[in-house]
Amino acid sequence: MDYELIKKRLAPCGLHCGKCFAFKDGDIGKFSFKLRESLGDFDVYAKRFVDLIDEPVFLKYPEFKEMLDYMSLPQCGGCREEKCKLFKGCKVRECSERLNVDYCFECIDFPCNNTGFDEHLQKRSVEINTRMKEIGVDNYYDEIKDKSRY
Repeated sequence: MDYELIKKRLAPCGLHCGKCFAFKDGDIGKFSFKLRESLGDFDVYAKRFVDLIDEPVFLKYPEFKEMLDYMSLPQCGGCREEKCKLFKGCKVRECSERLNVDYCFECIDFPCNNTGFDEHLQKRSVEINTRMKEIGVDNYYDEIKDKSRY
């Protein structure tokens, strides 16, 4: 895959924006929208199925639909296009632009603690960037492109 296309999908921290639920060109949004379309006016049936097939799980359909509606309308263009909508304290994009690096591992100070991430995300970002540094960005993308982000 073309390096510029990979950059659109992989944030400077290494997370795969393309697999994020908020990414407007991602599979989660596309599949959620498709499922929402396929379900149509299922609300009426969900209520009926509680009694018809004696399945109380259908009582949870309104909450499921609310989440599905949210997931089917992603708004983010990715971290290289705009400030991250998920991690409000993220400092990585700004830092990568200031230092003119594509990924954290390219920085002389990698790994650093100036990401704005919580402990879990910090650890994950360091692992991802270490792997990209070892095998290259293209190979890393090939390795993870079909895996889920979460």
